Amino acid sequence: MKKIAFVIPWYAEKIPGGAEMETREVTKHLHQAGMEVEILTTCVREFVSDWNENYYPEGIEIIQEIPVRRFKVRKRNTKVFDEINLKLMNHIQPTEQEEKIFIQEMINSPDLYQYIAENQENYTAFVYIPYMFGTTYYGIKACPQKAVMIPCFHDEAYLYMKIYRELYCQVAGMIFNAKPELELTEKVYDTSKIQKIVMGIGMDINLESYPEEFRKKFKIQEKFILYAGRKDLGKNVHVLLKYFEQFKKRNPSDLKLVLIGGGEIEIPVGVKQDIIDLGFVEIQDKYNAYGAAELLCQPSKNESFSLVIMESWLCKRPVLVHEACKVTKNFARESSGGLYFNNYFEFEGCVNYFLKNQEIANQMGLNGRDYVRKHFDWNVIIEKYRQFFETLDQKQTI
Repeated sequence: MKKIAFVIPWYAEKIPGGAEMETREVTKHLHQAGMEVEILTTCVREFVSDWNENYYPEGIEIIQEIPVRRFKVRKRNTKVFDEINLKLMNHIQPTEQEEKIFIQEMINSPDLYQYIAENQENYTAFVYIPYMFGTTYYGIKACPQKAVMIPCFHDEAYLYMKIYRELYCQVAGMIFNAKPELELTEKVYDTSKIQKIVMGIGMDINLESYPEEFRKKFKIQEKFILYAGRKDLGKNVHVLLKYFEQFKKRNPSDLKLVLIGGGEIEIPVGVKQDIIDLGFVEIQDKYNAYGAAELLCQPSKNESFSLVIMESWLCKRPVLVHEACKVTKNFARESSGGLYFNNYFEFEGCVNYFLKNQEIANQMGLNGRDYVRKHFDWNVIIEKYRQFFETLDQKQTI
């Protein structure tokens, strides 16, 4: 089998974000398993930086023993792109001409696409993550017969763009992070000729949690709900804060809500004394926080996986998720490791159920741990990747 290239818009060792983390971890473990992998990316620093700026020098850099090939981006019309993107963010489908402009003025690197076209014989597959960026769209156009997507699809306006639907049905393979993502894809795209697998993301199943160390270090002795992740509207954290405020009014106690992660969000005045925002913490402190919590609440409606849910389960604590997120709801139901809510009163009922039924809550945490160990141990995931690429390679040689 030849090399496997992972294509992503930006890449560095410490960029936060689901797609970036997934690429780092998958390539690292594939490399450790003896597979030859590379990363193809641009010179742009990260998602929140200027997509016109070539921050990194072009050429090859070695990160975690893996070659990273960087290519310069071309200048883009940010104003025109932002106008069309605003329509999409407001769930207004653009015209076909606007779709073309949208993808043309996205982050793009003609040098990258030329490299893929000219060097395709040296690779078994080019794996693109995530779906909506120019590096994915034009990279696939350069060599669709060897294109594999880890799309990270969500039910959002971008998914239904005609320009994506026409091209993405031509790829050789798709790798999904969860079953509901596959089900959503099959409703929108013709995947009948595509090699597909629900893979998920590998986890370090041997992580340890020391709850008392967390309580001692951060001086938190009361029971608490934990939220771990970015504190922004896209993660629905404002709903969690609102519901927690209502919960405290209706259920007086010393229960706290602990927030871990980046970003800023306004804390309701009525519960400022009961919400503890720790910001970024060290990784072991995060694991210790999971173990010390009564439960993890993941209120996001838009997840293609959820590392924090898996980590909470590995630390033997149950989870509470939003019913509107099909992926996290499916995980909670399949594992018997958590509950889900769709409004305040369901949230209140679930929280009280966890608090008043400690043995059941503990068992849910153990159920979740068993689920993660069975499905997302890196040894399991890497073997699935190996078989997937070997099948793809065999098809190409026929």
